[in-house]
Amino acid sequence: MRIRSGVAAVLLSLPGLSLAGWAQLAPSPDAPPVSTAPAPAPEDESVATFKLNVNLVDVFFTVKDKSGSLVPHLTKDDCTISEDKVPQTLKSFTAETHLPVTLGILLDTSASQTQVLPLEQEAGSQFLDRVIKQKDEAFILSVDVNVDLLQDLTNSTRSLSRALNKAQINAGVSFGAGPVPTSSQPRGTLLYDAIYLASNEKLNGETGRKALILLSDGQDQGSKTKINEAIEAAQKSNAVIYVILIADVQRYWDQGMGYFGVSAMKKMAEETGGRVINVGNNGPKLEAAFQQIEDELRTQYVASYTPSNTKLDGSFRRLGVECRGDGMKVQVRKGYYATPPQN
Repeated sequence: MRIRSGVAAVLLSLPGLSLAGWAQLAPSPDAPPVSTAPAPAPEDESVATFKLNVNLVDVFFTVKDKSGSLVPHLTKDDCTISEDKVPQTLKSFTAETHLPVTLGILLDTSASQTQVLPLEQEAGSQFLDRVIKQKDEAFILSVDVNVDLLQDLTNSTRSLSRALNKAQINAGVSFGAGPVPTSSQPRGTLLYDAIYLASNEKLNGETGRKALILLSDGQDQGSKTKINEAIEAAQKSNAVIYVILIADVQRYWDQGMGYFGVSAMKKMAEETGGRVINVGNNGPKLEAAFQQIEDELRTQYVASYTPSNTKLDGSFRRLGVECRGDGMKVQVRKGYYATPPQN
């Protein structure tokens, strides 16, 4: 079902953006998931794994050892946090395995995904069936020349799987054909627009942990939103972006085109505390990618601190997290926006 109402204000906030050609996202009628985390400020305006209260920042992160295995048993004495290179004093430090999560699955349904869509639908359904617990929620978007809401926020894995399975390739645009779209006649794959809309319209009002999982070849074409605007929207909505890079690469070469988009996807993922997992068009690798994301979502730490810089001036604060140990690597968002809560 294509939803086309309710987001005029957000869409028009983008420079030169009109409502023409958009499949718009409607506000969710469902209640947000119940969280066991400390009570949030009136408005979450932090970076993905970060929730900015009036005087408290919660930093969610995962840690891996030099072999790439998740490290689940660190303590407050093992990790330090800095903000704009200034060390911060931790108020609390806990390992979180069951904190509620809100997920968005963004499914690339452009013609380039024709051969891999069935793999995505099957593996995605299995992932949601495993990961969605009683207090979690998820929504499904398809992304091609439109951004379509296939399933609004829900806890029902049956509804989510049904939405995934009804996704269809939009063959209205031939693979690789046509010039870069104009604002009045959008064509292509609107990946950056989808991230922007999902962040602002679906995740901005939710509490707790939030993640967007994009299944795509990573090649945006025709978005009105710039990549930095998409990243900022995700950061301000407190969302981590995971990209499962899935593509029938041979199809690109058969069409005489190059394959690009990997660097842009890495930028979006790394800036928001997620990562890119390249699976080609391999079904078992796709299943393994979903399993890795599930493990990371369920093996996180949350460290809280009161910033030494108390100004809520809307500036971007860069965060650094280090954990002691041989070859320890921390996966965390690059920073957060110190935006004052809205009344």
